[in-house]
Amino acid sequence: MKKLENFQCGMGIGGWLTNYKRFNVLPKDRRMVITIGDLEHFRSYISEKDIEYIASLGMDHIRLGFDQIVLEEAPYKYREEIFEILHNFVDWCKKYRLGTVLNMHKALGNYCDILEERGLMQDEELQNRFIAVWEKLEDEFSSDDEIMFELLNEVVNATPNEWNALAEKTLNALRKKNKSRKIIIGCTEWNNPPGLKTQKIWDDENVIYTFHCYAPHEFTHQRGVLQALTLYYNREMPYPCEEIDRYRDYHRVVHGYMNAYSDLKRMDIEFLRNYLSPAKEWIDKNPDKILWCGEFGTIRHANIHWREAWMQDMISILKEWDIPYCVWNYLSTPNDGNRFSLVDDDERKILSHELHNIILGKV
Repeated sequence: MKKLENFQCGMGIGGWLTNYKRFNVLPKDRRMVITIGDLEHFRSYISEKDIEYIASLGMDHIRLGFDQIVLEEAPYKYREEIFEILHNFVDWCKKYRLGTVLNMHKALGNYCDILEERGLMQDEELQNRFIAVWEKLEDEFSSDDEIMFELLNEVVNATPNEWNALAEKTLNALRKKNKSRKIIIGCTEWNNPPGLKTQKIWDDENVIYTFHCYAPHEFTHQRGVLQALTLYYNREMPYPCEEIDRYRDYHRVVHGYMNAYSDLKRMDIEFLRNYLSPAKEWIDKNPDKILWCGEFGTIRHANIHWREAWMQDMISILKEWDIPYCVWNYLSTPNDGNRFSLVDDDERKILSHELHNIILGKV
C-alpha cells in the first residue's frame, strides 16, 4: 500500500468546532443555532499549546472535525471568524510539523447520532450547500496543498449509490479548483469496515479512503448518554472479557437477540480481527491506493486498563496490516455526550504512559 509523509499516526480533535447542539434535550428549532457562548468556546477551547503538546507526543498529523453549522452562518454565507480560527490552527500545525486533515464532522442532513427529517442524500439543496462549503474551504486554502480534506465523517441514511454520487459531485467540484488536493472519502454504514465493500474507487491518485472502528459498540460506548441502548443497559463492559455471556446479555436485553456472539467464547482481539477483515480485503484488492483508519477510541469513563487493552489490540492489527491511523479523541467538551478524551481535562496530559506508548505502536 502507498504511504504518505506525516500520515501514519495521528490524533483527532473533536469537541472544539464539532458536536454542537446535538443533545435531544434541546428543542428541534434550537439544535442548529450558534450562540455567543458557542463563539466564545470556539475562540478559546484549543490553543497553540495543545497543538505543541500533540506534536510532543509523537503524532505526525491531526484530524480536526468541524460542523457545517459552525462554518455556515446562513445558506452560502460563512463565519469569517471561524475561517480565521482554521487558518490559525493550520499555521500551528505547520509550526510543529504536523499534517492536517479538515473533516466535515456533521453536515446538515447527516448527523450520525441524531437522525434528521431532511436527509442530505435525498435533498438537492442541502447537497448544493454541502459542496459550496467545500468550495469555500478550497478557496480559503488554495495556496496550501498539504492540507487534506475529508468530505464527511460518518455517512447515514444513504444507500451506497446515493453517497458515491454525492462524493463524486463534490470531488469533481473540488478538482475544477485543485487537481492535487488530497481528498479523503469514507463509506456508508457509519464508515464501518463492512461499508468498504460498496465504496466507489476513483481513478484519482489523490483520493484517500477511510474507515472507522468502534466495535464492539457496547464496550467502546458503555454507559454512554447519547445512545439510548447503552444508556438503558448502563453496565460496565470489560475488555478483554472471558465472560462472553456479559456481551451476549447486552444484545438480549436491548435488542432481543438470543444468539449474539454464538461463535465466540471470549471477547478479545480475534473478534476485532474478524470485524476489521473487510479492511484487509480492501487493501489486498487495491494495493495502489491508501486506506486510513481515521477514527477509533473508547469512552473515557471506561476503566483505563480496558481502554489500553482495546487500543493495543486495535493498533496491533492496524500495524500488522500497515494501515495508517488516527486515534479519537484528544479532548472532549462537556457538550459532547460521548466523551472519548485521551487527555485529562485540567492539565491536558495523556491519561497514562502505557496508553501513550500503545498509541505510538510501541507496545
